[in-house]
Amino acid sequence: FMSFFVRALGVREAIEIGTFTGYSALCIARGLPADGHLLCCDVSEEWTAIGKRYWEKAGVADRIELRLAPAIETLRSLPRKPRFDFAFLDADKKSYDAYLDEILPRLEPGGVILVDNVLWGGNVIRPDSDDESTQAIRAFNDRVASDPTLESVMLPVADGLTFIRRADSGSVVSG
Repeated sequence: FMSFFVRALGVREAIEIGTFTGYSALCIARGLPADGHLLCCDVSEEWTAIGKRYWEKAGVADRIELRLAPAIETLRSLPRKPRFDFAFLDADKKSYDAYLDEILPRLEPGGVILVDNVLWGGNVIRPDSDDESTQAIRAFNDRVASDPTLESVMLPVADGLTFIRRADSGSVVSG
């Protein structure tokens, strides 16, 4: 799905927040053109080493740049100007708001942010679920849904995916 989606959008510059074992990075990179670029942000050398092996085997390692540091630090080190056509957010749930704040000014007009785990195993609708991550995802979902400057759609696929665009960025992707 991600390879198809990235290819369909014509993405050339992408960023991933939370790489883990590199599967989503592999899918994104496969959707990029040969001269496309994916910046991966993660903190674990151990887990991302798994991904690096498979990026090489798949022939997409030259499209992927991995930065091992807290993602918020990496984002804040980037110029605050549009650069990315696509962002995938799948990291520390308590930082989703901060990541969104840093990604939005760096997103090209028409760019899309894909956010994973927005249903959080169904916990977001369970009143008795009140751990920090669940509360953070609820707040993030509420923020995105109520922000008039954003278009969004949440799909109940797997653990929930939300697609986000700026409301003024051209054709509509939300429903």
